[in-house]
Amino acid sequence: MNVNKDLSYTFNLSRLCMRILGIWPDPNVPLKVFRRPKIGFMLITFIMSLYVFTPQIINVIRAWGNINRMMEFFVAINFFFMALCKLIFTRYHGEKLRKLIASIMTDWTTSNNDWERNTMLKLARTGRMLTFGYFAAAIGTIISAYYVRLVRVFQNIHQPRRYLVYRFDYIQKSPNYEITCCLQMLGSTCAILGNYSADSFISILVLHMCAQLINLRTTLNNLIDEFDNKSISSLKFRKGLTAIVMRHKHIIRCTQTINDCYSSVLFVHMLGASFQFCLITFQIFTMLTDNLDFSLIRVTFLTFFTFFVLTQLFVYCYAAERLLTESTNMAYGVYECKWYDIPAKNAKDLMLIVYRSTTPLKLSAGKFGNFSLELFAIAIKTSMGYLSALLTIRE
Repeated sequence: MNVNKDLSYTFNLSRLCMRILGIWPDPNVPLKVFRRPKIGFMLITFIMSLYVFTPQIINVIRAWGNINRMMEFFVAINFFFMALCKLIFTRYHGEKLRKLIASIMTDWTTSNNDWERNTMLKLARTGRMLTFGYFAAAIGTIISAYYVRLVRVFQNIHQPRRYLVYRFDYIQKSPNYEITCCLQMLGSTCAILGNYSADSFISILVLHMCAQLINLRTTLNNLIDEFDNKSISSLKFRKGLTAIVMRHKHIIRCTQTINDCYSSVLFVHMLGASFQFCLITFQIFTMLTDNLDFSLIRVTFLTFFTFFVLTQLFVYCYAAERLLTESTNMAYGVYECKWYDIPAKNAKDLMLIVYRSTTPLKLSAGKFGNFSLELFAIAIKTSMGYLSALLTIRE
C-alpha cells in the first residue's frame, strides 16, 4: 500500500499549493529546520503585506468619503487579510498539523479491510470534488483579475502618471514601477492560492475525521454482531471495545486540534466572507444602476470572484455539517446495534461511547458560533442586510 499515493490523492492540489507557499506541514521534515519552505513563506508574506495589503489601506484613507471607491479597496483588503491570517496560522501551528498528517498516514497504513479503505476514499473523493470546484473558481479569478488589472496598466504605461496593479502613486520611475507591478501580481496570486490551499486543507482534514467516525461505527456493529453470534469470547469483546473507545478518544482529540488551530481564523473568515459577498454585490449594483463602464471581462471577474467567495464559505460549512452528523451518529450507532442481545454487564460498557457522543464534534468560528449549512444561509442573509445598509448610506 503506497501511503504517499493515498496522501496525494486525498490532498491533491492543496498540498501542491501549500508547498509553493511554504506552509505544508510535512511530517518527514522537522519544522525547526530552516529550509526553503520557511524562506518562501517569509518572502511571500512580506510581498503580500508590503506591496498589496499596505497600498490598499493607504488608498482607503485617501478615498475616505467616496463610498464606491472605498468599497472597491475594502474588497482587496478583506481578501488579503484573510489570506495572511490563514498562512500565518498554518505556519504557526505547523507542529500540531504535522502530527495530524502523520496520524492520517497511519490511518491509511493500518486500514486492513477494504470497507475501511473504501469509506476513506469515498470521503476523500467528496473533498476532491469540493476542492476542484473551488480550484476552478480560483483559477478563473486569477485569469480574469490578471486581464482586468493588466489592461489598465498597459493603457497608462506610457503616460506621465502610471497606475500600478494596486494603485500606489509614489512609485513611477522605471525599473521600480515594472518590478512593483510584477510583485503585486505575484502577491495577488499567492493570496488566492493561500485562501484556496488553507480552506481545502482544513475541509479535507475534517472529512477524514468523518470517515474515521464512520469506520469506527461499523467496527462497533461488527464487534457486537460477532459477540452476539458467539464468534468471540467476552474477554476479546472487552478488548475490542476498549480499542474502539480509545480510537474514539483519539478522533475527538484530533478534531479538537483542528478546531484549536483554526478557530480564530475561521471567525475572521466568516466575517470576512460575509463582508466580501456584500461588497462585491454592492459593486455590481452600482455598476448597473449608475450606468458605469463595465466590460464583459470585468463582469466575468466579479462572477468568478463571487463564486470563489461563496465556495470558500460553503466548503467549511459542508465539512462541519458532515462532522456534526457523523459524530452524533456514533451515539445512534450504539442504539441501533444489537446491544439488547448481549449480556447486560457488557451492554453497559457501550455507554462510554454514548456519553462521549452526547457532545457533537464541531468546527467553530471563535466563540461566535459553529459552522453548518444553516450558518451558510445566515451569512448570505446577513450580507444582504449589510448591502441594504450600504445602499441606504450611499443614497
